[in-house]
Amino acid sequence: MKEFRQQLLTGERAVYNTHNAVFYDTTFADGESPLKESSEIELHNCIFKWKYPLWYSKNIKVFNTTWLDTARSGIWYTDNIYIKDSFIEAPKQFRRSKNITIENTMIPNAEEFLWTCENVNLKNVQAKGNYFGMNSKNIKIDNFTLAGNYAFDGASNIEIRNAKMNSKDSFWNCENVTIYDSTIIGEYLGWNSKNVTLINCTIDSNQGMCYMDGIKMINCKLLNTDLSFELCKNVDAIIKSKIDSVKNPISGRIEADDIGEIILDKEMIDPNNTTIITKE
Repeated sequence: MKEFRQQLLTGERAVYNTHNAVFYDTTFADGESPLKESSEIELHNCIFKWKYPLWYSKNIKVFNTTWLDTARSGIWYTDNIYIKDSFIEAPKQFRRSKNITIENTMIPNAEEFLWTCENVNLKNVQAKGNYFGMNSKNIKIDNFTLAGNYAFDGASNIEIRNAKMNSKDSFWNCENVTIYDSTIIGEYLGWNSKNVTLINCTIDSNQGMCYMDGIKMINCKLLNTDLSFELCKNVDAIIKSKIDSVKNPISGRIEADDIGEIILDKEMIDPNNTTIITKE
């Protein structure tokens, strides 16, 4: 394999169409698309300073590498990329890419991150930014923190474990989502989604879990959560806390320690189609 060591690469398409190469301690400075159309590339302790560094690339391995804020829209239309122990400051990373693994990485400006991507694995990732993961599918995440609204809008086939999310309007228009041992804070959680399961989770969500089809909650806590399950079908919820209020579920079963208010408008729904049980 070709080796590049402690290089300062400048100019548009500086190492365009490079294959079977390893870059050590290299800075990709001013100049768009330095590694466009590349394949079989390894990057060790490198720095990207400008736009579009890895477009239409394949089989990329990245270690201890930094994308500055100016290296935005950096990884689009790229397949098979592994990133570990890195720092991604640039927004709009990953668009229409496949087979993505990111480990032990901080993403402090994750605006519009991972859009329309497939086969995504994240482990030990910290991110901050709106519209994370929109319209992506086949996602597995473990040990994840996110501060940013509208996460995973339109995404499907998602499995998340050990997450802490502060995210208004998260998981809208989703399908096939399972979340374990996580905390989610933010209004309007899960609207218009289908087949969503939360297990051992803590939720703080004004008007959370509404307009859903197939919402299952096992041993969850609902804190500061009112007007929940509005016009939801096929609810199966075991809540190990008080629910502030439940409004007009269409069908299913809701079990909770207590419910502050139950609103059943017979002009909107048939109350007989939902079983509601409280310890009180």
